[in-house]
Amino acid sequence: MEYSNDWLALWTTIKMAGLTTLLLLILGTPLAWYLANLRSRYKVIIEAIVALPLVLPPTVLGFYLLITFAPNSAFGKLWQQLFGYQLAFSFSAIVLGSVLYSLPFVVQPLQKAFEQLGDNMLQAAAMLGAGPIDRFFNIVLPMTKASFITAASLGFAHTVGEFGVVLMIGGNIPGETRVLSIALFDHVEAFNYQQAHLLAFALIIASTVLLSLIYLLNHRPKNHHQQLSGDDR
Repeated sequence: MEYSNDWLALWTTIKMAGLTTLLLLILGTPLAWYLANLRSRYKVIIEAIVALPLVLPPTVLGFYLLITFAPNSAFGKLWQQLFGYQLAFSFSAIVLGSVLYSLPFVVQPLQKAFEQLGDNMLQAAAMLGAGPIDRFFNIVLPMTKASFITAASLGFAHTVGEFGVVLMIGGNIPGETRVLSIALFDHVEAFNYQQAHLLAFALIIASTVLLSLIYLLNHRPKNHHQQLSGDDR
C-alpha cells in the first residue's frame, strides 16, 4: 500500500513539475526578454519582485496564496465560476503556486542570455525583412538554446523539491496534491525511516544527475570557445 501511494506521489510530482516548467517557459520567456531590454529606473524593482521567492520563506508565499485561492476570495470565486471547482487544495493550486515559486529560476538564466545576445545581429535581420517571430525562432532561440535547457532544468528540479508552498495551498490529498516531498515527510512522521530513506535517496540521485547535465551544458560553450581560440589548457 505504501509503495503504491509513493508511486502515486511520484506521478503527481512529475505531472506538477512538467506542467509548471511548461508554463514557466511560456510566461518566463517574454518576461525575461522584457527585463533584458528594459531601460528604466524601475527595472530593479521589477527584478526584485521576480527574485523574491529566492529569499522569501515558502510558508509566507504559501500563506498569502492560500488566502488568494480561498473559496471566499475574489480570485477563488472567479476561478470556481470559470472552472466549476474550488481552487484551494486542488492540483491546479499547486501548479499555480509552483509557477510563482520557481519563476526566478527560469527568468534569470534567460534574462542573462538575452542581455548577452546584443542587438547587432537582430537589427541586421530586421533590416533584411525578418519579422519578430522569425528573429526569435531563427536567431534568438538557436543562440540561447543552452540557457533555455538550463532554465527548464532548474525550474523542473526546484519544483520537484517544493514542500512548504505545496503543503500550504494543496494539503496532502493522495492522487491530487500529495507529492514526493510530502510523502517523505509522512514517512518520517510515522517513523518509517526505511521508506523515507528510499525516497530521499531517489531524490538525491535524480537531483545530482540533473545538476550534472546542467553543468555539462554550461561548460560546453567554454570548451568550444577554447578550441576555437587554440587554448587547450
